[in-house]
Amino acid sequence: TLPHLIGPKTGHSYHPVTIKELNKQFDALMEKGKDPLPKEIRFITYTLRYNTCGWLHIEGLEKHWEKATVSGAFVGTQGCILTTKNVSRMTFKLPPGTVPPVLNSRGNFRIDDSDISPPAFRSDGSFEMTVAKNSTGKWRKATTPVEGLAKSPGLQGPIDDAFMDAFRFVKPTGKPMNEKTGQWAEAEFAHATKHWRQQFRGDAPVSLDSAITDKEIAAENLVLFGDPESNAVLKKIADKLPVKWTKDGVVVGDKTYEADKHVPILIYPNPLNPKKYVVLNSGFTFREYDYLNNARQVPKLPDFAVVDVSTPPNSRFPGKVVRAGFFDEKWALQEKDGE
Repeated sequence: TLPHLIGPKTGHSYHPVTIKELNKQFDALMEKGKDPLPKEIRFITYTLRYNTCGWLHIEGLEKHWEKATVSGAFVGTQGCILTTKNVSRMTFKLPPGTVPPVLNSRGNFRIDDSDISPPAFRSDGSFEMTVAKNSTGKWRKATTPVEGLAKSPGLQGPIDDAFMDAFRFVKPTGKPMNEKTGQWAEAEFAHATKHWRQQFRGDAPVSLDSAITDKEIAAENLVLFGDPESNAVLKKIADKLPVKWTKDGVVVGDKTYEADKHVPILIYPNPLNPKKYVVLNSGFTFREYDYLNNARQVPKLPDFAVVDVSTPPNSRFPGKVVRAGFFDEKWALQEKDGE
């Protein structure tokens, strides 16, 4: 028998349960399976990386890294009643055979203070509808994809998110704009490859900038080390990034950081393939200090940072982080963010 805490409670004690009986209970749960249509949704997220709960898929936030909630249920003959906070776009997906009677009788979706009639069901009995907030904050059906760049599930940052999928470190072969920042980039490349091996028990894929092909651009997140002069791939896209980097300095909004001692770190949709990321000068962002326990091994930098390399890297930081912040939902700089 197992400890008394496992069995059903009677009075002030628990009856023991045998392994055989416990296995029967587990088998029954496995046979029943997960409910494909939970009648009630109560979901909280802070990022589109984790955006799904049952039939609900959150596809847009008003502001990342602030609490976003969706709660509600199918109610009687009224349809589906939901309340939201900090959410801008959602899709409801109900598999065949699970469409609730209230929708079959043409019940509405009431989202916050907006009423939306569901579309016709598919021939197989499934249902899917995307809704989005319009410019006045009202929910409406969304029949077209989001135009232009927008944070979306799997393409929302921060920097460490690039390592949740296939990636490639890209080593520069050219001469850097500044000797000191070039040495820093070379050292951070060595640090990133060494510590990927130590922490994740595998060799990070590495290519020279001169060897990157359309195949890698199509299939992988590219992690570019160096600057727009030393790295040929970065040179192609430098003018399309929200943080500008030239021999005159690192420009973030209306502020310029001295070129001889500052380096930008960032994540952004790759201008050569916006379905994948490009990262500048960073591997995963936790360092040696955080190896002491798993609780510390989480992202330490947001979407972008400016590093003063006159302060040497240490076990916690790649140098002195003088600015760090998040891009907005359109991947644009937010005024004064991270100062």
